[in-house]
Amino acid sequence: MQKTASAHDTAQAVADRLAERADHARERMHAAVDTLHHGADDLLHAAPNAFSRAAAQMEAITRRGVDRAREAGHRVSDSAHLARDRTLGYVAHEPVKSLLIAVAAGAAVALLAGWLSRSRQHPPY
Repeated sequence: MQKTASAHDTAQAVADRLAERADHARERMHAAVDTLHHGADDLLHAAPNAFSRAAAQMEAITRRGVDRAREAGHRVSDSAHLARDRTLGYVAHEPVKSLLIAVAAGAAVALLAGWLSRSRQHPPY
């Protein structure tokens, strides 16, 4: 009878330990669920701010790109005006040379256009 009581006590002790472990595991699971829940809440609250910051950054990048393009356009325009002014000054100081250069350039363009039109009419194959 003593063996039966001892086996019963041992079984009860094992059952008690299993119950304690189950309770501990349940508590850890609840803690993990709470952590996930709080993390999800934090993420939901942070997401609009993150999207707002990203939109603001994209707007700033776009604005800088437009500003740089505008500056580049101004530089090109200024360079074109400078080249025009230099060309006009050269033509005013050297009219004969300017006329000869223009005639030579026109002839070169005419020869190139004629050669290109002939090569298209008679393919090499």
